[in-house]
Amino acid sequence: MSEPRAGVEDPAPEAGARPKDPAPEAGTRPKDARPEAGTRAEDAVVPLCELVALGCRILGANGHADYVWGHVSARDPLGRGIWMKAATYGFEEITVDHVILVSFEGDVLDGDHPRHSEWPIHTEIMRARPDVGAAVHSHPPHAIAIGAAGRPLLPLSHAGTLFVPPDVPRFTKTADLIVTRELGACVAECLGALDAVLLVNHGIVTSGQEVRDAVIRAVLLEKAAHQQILTHACGEPRFWSSDEESVAKRHNVWSEAHLVMLWEYLSRSLPPG
Repeated sequence: MSEPRAGVEDPAPEAGARPKDPAPEAGTRPKDARPEAGTRAEDAVVPLCELVALGCRILGANGHADYVWGHVSARDPLGRGIWMKAATYGFEEITVDHVILVSFEGDVLDGDHPRHSEWPIHTEIMRARPDVGAAVHSHPPHAIAIGAAGRPLLPLSHAGTLFVPPDVPRFTKTADLIVTRELGACVAECLGALDAVLLVNHGIVTSGQEVRDAVIRAVLLEKAAHQQILTHACGEPRFWSSDEESVAKRHNVWSEAHLVMLWEYLSRSLPPG
């Protein structure tokens, strides 16, 4: 067992830059946290970390880049916590080497990079929702604008029907960073049984059974918000799908086959490198 190490967070920002996250609590990282190569556990963990890294790069290429902020996580198959994007790197930079194992108490169990201070968003959603296997938190500009304007998200397009009805819930307890388990639990409560929530004046959270689902929901939530803002630029929206039609489109447009095709497209359309 290695000596306990203090968690390290994002470096101090330059003058005028967005404030850094508060420093995380101390955590210990056992040397043997990652299963040995060739074991059944390793066979599950490595592809999972690759999916987390891929999901990060997809988000970076689809309107979710915010310098080094934002994160994707996946539930550890051995129940130890979450495999999560490391801090200090942007979405577009993430490889499997930048994915770390964080316990449900916030300790870094595996990985050589610091964790984000908002890890409780992910751990508390997964505590509350056994059906959730992955989560995304990001700061996409159009979704933030819709939340700040107090506008309901409307099913103006295919993208909007993935979420509405009902309207996407709004988390308004704080617009500050979610750095405690108590606040993470409040986000999970606001999310409820749904898979998307707007953190007003902050960002979004999406969830899913797997990384693909959470990432696609984040991409499409921002697309729906962008399309709605374009509509408002032309005047007040006059037409959108009824609840009945919206639910039907959710099943027809966003079928499993279509989600597979979309994920494959998002993956292969990434810039080389």
